[in-house]
Amino acid sequence: MTDKARTGISGLDDILGGGLTRGSLFLLEGQPGTGKTTVALQFLQEGARMGERSLYVTLSETASELRETARSHNWDLSPEIEVFELIPPESVLDSDQQQSLLYSSDLELTEATRQIFDAVDRVKPARLVLDSLSEIRLLAQSSLRYRRQILALKHFFAKRQVTVLLLDDLTAEAGDKTVHSVAHGVVLLEELAPDYGAERRRARIIKYRGQRYRGGFHDFTIAAGGINLFPRLVAGEHRTEFARHPISTDIPAFDALLGGGIDAGSSTIIIGPAGIGKSLIGIAFAISAVARGEKAAIFAFDEELGLLTRRMKALGYDLEGAQRRGALVLEQVDAAELSPGEFAHRVRRAVDTKGIKTVIIDSLNGYQAAMPHENSLILHVHELLQYLNRQGAATFMTVAQHGLVGDMKSPVDITYLADTVILLRYFEAMGKIRRAVSIIKKRTGAHETSIREFTLSDKGLELGEPLTNFHGVLRGTPTYQGPAAELQDKAR
Repeated sequence: MTDKARTGISGLDDILGGGLTRGSLFLLEGQPGTGKTTVALQFLQEGARMGERSLYVTLSETASELRETARSHNWDLSPEIEVFELIPPESVLDSDQQQSLLYSSDLELTEATRQIFDAVDRVKPARLVLDSLSEIRLLAQSSLRYRRQILALKHFFAKRQVTVLLLDDLTAEAGDKTVHSVAHGVVLLEELAPDYGAERRRARIIKYRGQRYRGGFHDFTIAAGGINLFPRLVAGEHRTEFARHPISTDIPAFDALLGGGIDAGSSTIIIGPAGIGKSLIGIAFAISAVARGEKAAIFAFDEELGLLTRRMKALGYDLEGAQRRGALVLEQVDAAELSPGEFAHRVRRAVDTKGIKTVIIDSLNGYQAAMPHENSLILHVHELLQYLNRQGAATFMTVAQHGLVGDMKSPVDITYLADTVILLRYFEAMGKIRRAVSIIKKRTGAHETSIREFTLSDKGLELGEPLTNFHGVLRGTPTYQGPAAELQDKAR
């Protein structure tokens, strides 16, 4: 056996530094419904898989309820896992036999402890779950007696080298940290209820003696099959060697505007009003990558995939064909159902397992909807972009601004995080609504400072010559000081 008892939840083992120290006592706490029982059952299932005997001591749930929980995850509790349902003695429940000289709680706690010790000596488990501490706290009545009882349990289990997981539903006394000082480690589970959408769950390691662990909150979900925990992404832990080279759009005029293209291992923000073509520009980079024999991924927050593929096909980009060939990963993201941690995990999995080198996130507005606070959004985006950059991937994020022309504002300003910023604008000229593109920022090299008109047609994205005789294009109300022949007269 190793010095760590794995929990059977890969993400939890990751943030714990490999699992739970064998022969130690750990506390798993959280409000009812946060997933404590599911974690405990996975912990025992992993022990059974390793050939270890396990014991589940339950004071709050019946054995049949536990088996029903296991069946909901398609688990069948193996013979290696014994469920011991701790039931109060009949004399305690019988009003005719109540003690008058001793408190009934004294008898109940003594009897409960004796039954637990007897069950452990009979089963001789390597792993044990005690569910829950709230019942023991109520029986103990005083903090001193409760602490002594927990210490007695700890020493008893330590002598027998049992790895113990104590569950606490935090319903007896709020703020009681008695077990925190006694336990070798403490894991907190939380459930958050947003104003709209599914509940969000997250975990945090509060304490782990003598062990480095990944701090902070980590999103997790409960699904059929158990807990899926997504460790917080730390970009500094993921560094790779790669060659930086310019990535072409296969559109000569656009490459010229970009000063030769976008560098691998860099991030780009495509910003502009709704409907101007932000998604198309991002997809143009993805299709160009596919044409070079690379793989790309598109994560669509805002648009239904069927509509997106049909719309792009009309513009000359066959997303479905690239997807069938395995060259393109196309995923729908529901911001109301997906936590930021799970989204980062999906992006990382695509990049790590499928060799993705071009990532499109459409859009940041949808990503923001999955965030509780704007500050969290900036931190999440920073870590995600840094991670993708260090994997040599080119990342493109679209941002929809408020308004269509004139003074427009962004829902959140993260342009300083990006290496390149592509600005799109509507403008009016010669009685028509037209589109303009310019490069506001590029850290990795020189670029044109001009503004070019662009059009969308069945040939895709096309750029014209620099608009040298216009003033005020970025404001949406330009003045024209040149011949009409300079403007493109292509129908939209």
